[in-house]
Amino acid sequence: MTEDSNEEVNLYMIRVFRTRLIRTIQVIPVLDHLTFLDIEIKSRVKTVAENQGNPEAARLLLDLIENGRRALGWFEEFVRALKETECTQAALYLVPEELPTPSLEAKNDECEQLIQILCPELVRGMLPDETCLKCHQKEICSDEDMDVIKAIRTQRGDIAASRELLNRITKKKNWFSIFVEVLRELDCNELANNLTGGESIESIVESSGTVHRSPEDKDSKESKVEEENLVLDAVTINHENQDEGSQNSELETSYAESSSELDSSAMELSVDRSFENGDTTTESDDDMPSDRSSLVPEITLRGYQMEVAKPALEGKNIIICLPTGSGKTRVAVYITQQHLEKRSNQGLLAKVIVLVNKVPLVEQHFQKEFEPHLKNRYRVIKISGDSSLKISLKHVVNENDVIICTAKILENSLIQAKEDKEEGVKLSDFSLIIIDECHHTQKGDVYNNIMIRYIKQKKRNIMKKKTGLPQVELPQILGLTASPGVGAANNNKKAEEHILRICANLDAHNIMTVQEHATQLQNQVKEPCKRIEIAEDKKKNPFGDRLKAIMEEIQSYGTLSTTSAFGTQSYEQWIVQKERTAAKEENRKEHVCAEHLRKYNDALGINDTIRMTDALNHLKKFYAEEKKKKLILSEENGNGLIENIDETDKFLIDLFDKHKKELKTLAGRQDYENEKLISLRKSIMEEFTRNSKARGIIFTKTRQSAVSLYEWIKGNEKFEEVGIRPQYLIGAGHNSDFKPMTQNEQKKVIHKFSTGEVNLLIATSVAEEGLDIKECNIVIQYGLVTNEISMLQARGRARADDSSYVLVGSSSSLVAEHDSVNQIRERMMHKAIKKVQDMDRSLYLDKIQEFQSQNIVEKSVKNIKATRKKCQGNPSMVTFQCKGCFKPVCCGSDIRVIENMHHVNTEENFKALFSKIEKGGNFAEYQTNGDIICKDCGKTWGPMMVYKGLDVPCLRITNFLVKVKDQKLSLDKNLNRWSDLPIAFPAFKYAEPEFSSDEDDD
Repeated sequence: MTEDSNEEVNLYMIRVFRTRLIRTIQVIPVLDHLTFLDIEIKSRVKTVAENQGNPEAARLLLDLIENGRRALGWFEEFVRALKETECTQAALYLVPEELPTPSLEAKNDECEQLIQILCPELVRGMLPDETCLKCHQKEICSDEDMDVIKAIRTQRGDIAASRELLNRITKKKNWFSIFVEVLRELDCNELANNLTGGESIESIVESSGTVHRSPEDKDSKESKVEEENLVLDAVTINHENQDEGSQNSELETSYAESSSELDSSAMELSVDRSFENGDTTTESDDDMPSDRSSLVPEITLRGYQMEVAKPALEGKNIIICLPTGSGKTRVAVYITQQHLEKRSNQGLLAKVIVLVNKVPLVEQHFQKEFEPHLKNRYRVIKISGDSSLKISLKHVVNENDVIICTAKILENSLIQAKEDKEEGVKLSDFSLIIIDECHHTQKGDVYNNIMIRYIKQKKRNIMKKKTGLPQVELPQILGLTASPGVGAANNNKKAEEHILRICANLDAHNIMTVQEHATQLQNQVKEPCKRIEIAEDKKKNPFGDRLKAIMEEIQSYGTLSTTSAFGTQSYEQWIVQKERTAAKEENRKEHVCAEHLRKYNDALGINDTIRMTDALNHLKKFYAEEKKKKLILSEENGNGLIENIDETDKFLIDLFDKHKKELKTLAGRQDYENEKLISLRKSIMEEFTRNSKARGIIFTKTRQSAVSLYEWIKGNEKFEEVGIRPQYLIGAGHNSDFKPMTQNEQKKVIHKFSTGEVNLLIATSVAEEGLDIKECNIVIQYGLVTNEISMLQARGRARADDSSYVLVGSSSSLVAEHDSVNQIRERMMHKAIKKVQDMDRSLYLDKIQEFQSQNIVEKSVKNIKATRKKCQGNPSMVTFQCKGCFKPVCCGSDIRVIENMHHVNTEENFKALFSKIEKGGNFAEYQTNGDIICKDCGKTWGPMMVYKGLDVPCLRITNFLVKVKDQKLSLDKNLNRWSDLPIAFPAFKYAEPEFSSDEDDD
């Protein structure tokens, strides 16, 4: 057989027995013996093993072996590594002469299934130290197995250690009969009898075939022929002209059939044993795995976690307040498990919904916490607007026990229930609602909208109880937060009121913090070392001075003046107001000048935060887009000349072109480099030079600064020399000029950070809260002034030993002063929480009910106003004008709405008014196929949205002036949202595009 054919057979053996290999390989010790894998690859696999578990690491290892570069002799080395690390069961599947037959495999599976069924009895009846030692003496437990089991016993106790022992011995050859021997030698005869049904070891060995026979012992002709045929199939199958998918299917079918028979017989055995022993309880069923790859990890809470969980376990509504990295979600999973078990045993509704406020958190909670720990007994599902699962929430709720979703999905379904009871869901469909990051339960937030429904129903129940009417059962509420903050409070009394309002919004019996086990919590969540790096403002700033001089020219040309200083927030506010006023007055010259001044003011901010080149690129991009739009319009008009544009546009474009070369020269001057970047570089280099395995996050304010910092680090060889591998992480929303990240792109970056492929994240606030970011050695707040909640969230990311939390800012930014204020507000928050916890019970309940009643009244008034506002007019009352040149564009009667969100105009006469510019993108809700711009002035009107295969012009109301025909309808002509317009537009109806009659059929 040729070398190529050997390679094919070896890879085929791995593919065919992939599932079995994933179950039986202990990855980390095997990696130590594999020389054909690069160090970086092995490090990546080890990281996955540590963070995501052995099965995921085994899956990745096999992927890398199959798809990566393989050195000569790799297969023999891989098999040898399995044998040397005592992964003997895995080695059987790769050595043809030792390959077990399907019948032998089924017997082995039956033994493994027995271990799983009897796991609760075994882990309670075994002494892990003695059992492990005996198993080691009989070579079904390796040295490394012993070390791991001993460590688990020290950290988590005998039951967890026994469970790990069972998990590991089933990966060894000949394990079952030897394990039964071990139990009998340790006088655990009852456990041994439970496994064997009272039969002798010899009969078990004979019937199970788990003792692998050497070639000379295989005197059964039938068995030998069966095994030889299976090996022959594996060797020759790649040389036949058959479909590989069917080959895999055929070979694995025999194993699947055997396993199917085993499952039914094992279930019967489980029931029989339960009644024989007089035991009908299911107390420890949570420890049983859903598949044979590994035992489902047992949830064991630490003392401080159990302390805060206790009232929830009693069925009370509570808020759990634990710092980032302390295991809030694990507590929620434990409460979920206990809740479902208790209510199921009582014959009550047992249904849990976990609400999150960010799409990535749906996937994270499902993959990392709820599904791994609950999959053995409960159906867990995830659903979000970004999900491919396009079915109603009602159906999902009916079919599953635990639902993880974004809060908006639940709110939409609750609204839908009013219109169609068959489709929507009710709060009474759930027995427990978990609200993640519950400090967002504030006015107008989706969490609060849900909870107001809850509180209204609770008040109705009180009235029904008084009149003897049946009540609607409401779910238990569990809120999770790392920091409720103090809101806008500036004193202790208002801070206390803020905490009480959050408790009222969540109908909480109490807000729980750690008190008895505070020392344990402090040991678990280590406080990072904090330092503040203050950089001096630039003594000379010729680049910024030149930008200001250009801005003065523009102000003079547009006859604009202000006392606000360039580059400040007050100037930003002034110029926005001036832009709006000019639009109202239809003064195009002032309007366009204000628009350009705003871009220069942005550039000054970028220059102050990042590099001069980044500020220049910001302006170059803006003017390149302006020129592109003008050129498109000129070409469509038939002359192809940019000069044929409005006088104001020409002045502004020429002004930038005139100074562009000088700005480029100034931006290249290293002696005027931003001092904050020097401080940032120092902090990064110190950490990564000191610790080669360091991980870090840099938090910055804008998407622009995150990407620019990434490019700055990526382009500096000194960072690369110390092993820094950066990537940026920004938001998925599309409410800014800067291109967002998609949800999938975010997931990939976070995954790379967790595996070590990326070790430095440059992120906006998207990474502050909730996301499961790997513990960091250094967290840097760069030029960022935040509140106490953001400070606590960001600081909580620095969870590694000897970690650092660094604030980098300029002397004029008052970073140190703002940090001092945040510390005061943090202390105020803790004091307010303690005051609420110690409050007289009757006073607490009075306050809660007062705030709840206030919320209901405010919400009702708001709803009434919104309803009246929407009913004020019909679409024909308004017309829309381009905000760039003020020409009439369309009437309100032309507007249609897609999915209650996107306002579009598909009228034929509208198409003649705009041009299309290529600028596509993908968002969570829709795809775009460019922007539409005014044919006369080039003003962007909105994206060309792709809906069900059609290009549909989508309008952004901020780009239009709204004129009202009916004077009774008063509104601001500069609207920020379509919801600000008191008109209900009809829904868009999808219709097939019309084709002219003379077109030929394809």
